[in-house]
Amino acid sequence: MKLRQLRYFVTIVDAGSFSRAAQVAHVAQPALSQQIADLEEQLGITLLQRSARGVSATAAGERLYVEASAILRRIERLPEVVLGQGEEVEGSVYLGMASSLVSLLGGPIMGACRTALPKVRLKFSSAGSLQLAARIREQTLDLAVLFEGEPFAGCVRVPLFERRLFLVRRASGSVRPGSITFQELAGLPLVLPNPPNITRVVLDRLFVQAGFEPHITAETDLSTGMLAAVQAGVGDGILPLGGTDELPGIFFAQAIEPAVSLTAGIVSSAETPLAAAGEAVRDFIAGFVKKYLADHPVSGVESAAE
Repeated sequence: MKLRQLRYFVTIVDAGSFSRAAQVAHVAQPALSQQIADLEEQLGITLLQRSARGVSATAAGERLYVEASAILRRIERLPEVVLGQGEEVEGSVYLGMASSLVSLLGGPIMGACRTALPKVRLKFSSAGSLQLAARIREQTLDLAVLFEGEPFAGCVRVPLFERRLFLVRRASGSVRPGSITFQELAGLPLVLPNPPNITRVVLDRLFVQAGFEPHITAETDLSTGMLAAVQAGVGDGILPLGGTDELPGIFFAQAIEPAVSLTAGIVSSAETPLAAAGEAVRDFIAGFVKKYLADHPVSGVESAAE
C-alpha cells in the first residue's frame, strides 16, 4: 500500500467524483482510477461505489477514509513536530465549529486568529456538535468549538461559556410572564430539534429524569424552522434566547427553572496531543471568546465554570 494511493482515495471521497478528484490532485483520471483499482486489489475489498450521482465510500471505504485521513494529517504535521516551535508558530489547524455558533463566533475567531497567528492556516468546517465530537475522536479535526451537555468521551475540553435554553412561544395575552418549571413542559405542545442533536440529547435525558414523555408536535433541523413552527401555532420551541432577539414582539421567551444550559467549549482528542499550532489556536480561542462575549453580550450566555 502506497501513501499516494491513500491520498488519492481521500481526495476522491472528498470530491465525490473521479473527474473532480483528478482536477484537485492534478493527475489524469485513468491513472487515478488505476491507483484505486490497485488499492482495492491489495486489500481484497471494494472501497468505492459508483452511481449516476457520483462516487461514495462503501462501509469498508468509510473505515479506510477515517484512518487514511488521520495518517495524512499526521504526515502533514511532521515538519512542525520535527522543527519544534520557533519564534513564531506556524502550521495548519483543522478547526470545526457547531453550526449554531458560526454566525456568532465564526467570523470574529477566524479574523482575530489570522491577525494573532499569521503563519497558522485554519482549515474551517461546520457541523452539528455530535458530528464534530465524532470527527475529533476520528482525528479528522484538531479542534472543535461545540456544545456539550456532558463531556464527550475521548475528548478534552476548555469550557468557554454556558448558553441557557428558553421556552419560546408566540406572544399573546394568554402567556403569563415569569419563568416556567421543567415539569410544566409536560402539558405543552413542543417543537424540538430533530435527533441527532445535542440540544435534543440534553432535553431527552431531562425528560426521562423528570419522569414524563413530552408532547412533541413537530421536529426540525434548524432554529429558523422551529421559529416558523412556533409562529404558525404548531407548538412552543426550546432554544437559546439569543436566536429570537431579531424578532421582538413576535415571540415571548420564558426562562425554564431549574435552568437548562449547554456548555460551549473547545475540544481536542484525548488520545493524540496537539501540535504547537493546534495548542496556539486553542489557547487563543479560549482567551478571545471570553473577551469577545464580554464586549458583545449575548442573551442567555454566562461564563462557564472552569
